Amino acid sequence: MRVIIADDEPLLRHHLSKLLEDISSEIEVVACAKDGVEAVDKIKEQQPDAVFLDIRMPGLDGLEVACTINALPKPPRIVFITAYDHYAIEAFEQGALDYLVKPINEDRLEKTCQRLLSKSGHHGQVDSDQLIQLLEHAQEKRTSNLTWLKAAKGDDIHLVHVDDVEYFRAEDKYVTVVTKENEFIIRTPLKNLVRMLDEESFWQIHRSVIVKVSAIGRVSKDITGRMHVEVASTLCKLPVSRNAHSLFKQM
Repeated sequence: MRVIIADDEPLLRHHLSKLLEDISSEIEVVACAKDGVEAVDKIKEQQPDAVFLDIRMPGLDGLEVACTINALPKPPRIVFITAYDHYAIEAFEQGALDYLVKPINEDRLEKTCQRLLSKSGHHGQVDSDQLIQLLEHAQEKRTSNLTWLKAAKGDDIHLVHVDDVEYFRAEDKYVTVVTKENEFIIRTPLKNLVRMLDEESFWQIHRSVIVKVSAIGRVSKDITGRMHVEVASTLCKLPVSRNAHSLFKQM
């Protein structure tokens, strides 16, 4: 089965590609795309059997890509991936075979692959009971963790969604919250904050830094052996303590 992965997060593309190939030797990742326009082009060019499609992408979003490729003579099976479970109903209206909520659970992904590899029909969707169970599981997982931050910028207080945060950096008595567009300040100590975040989505890589895993573009070492992660959107380099090196050796 030939597969394309379309997601604007480079680390997720790499991680998902490796997981798929580890799950079954019958699955071959033939291409990856970083946005919706590139996804459509590669799907037309490669004509894959299935596509793992992020919903929130630049250019065309995942739902728009699905609408476009469903008009092809031989459309691929679609598996949507997103951190936002409220898209699920619309995703299934676009003919999704399945729906995965970030961070991706390996057991859940294996079940998805079993559906993809089955010979029963081209668009064998998950039934309504399975969809309800999936959404309930996703909601339980998300509500157990911190969702919104009340953060200061100047004299104003902003509500910042945790999914929009790239990393947290402790500085003196404050913690700086960094998104793609802005920086904010909160007073919650990093040691308290790390317990409130989803441990699969956010890693404490240094005593002063918590980073969103999907925001990491690459990991590098300097000549002294010190490790840094580079945030994909800003190319900002963040230090990795020696105790946290094992997080990346396991990938």
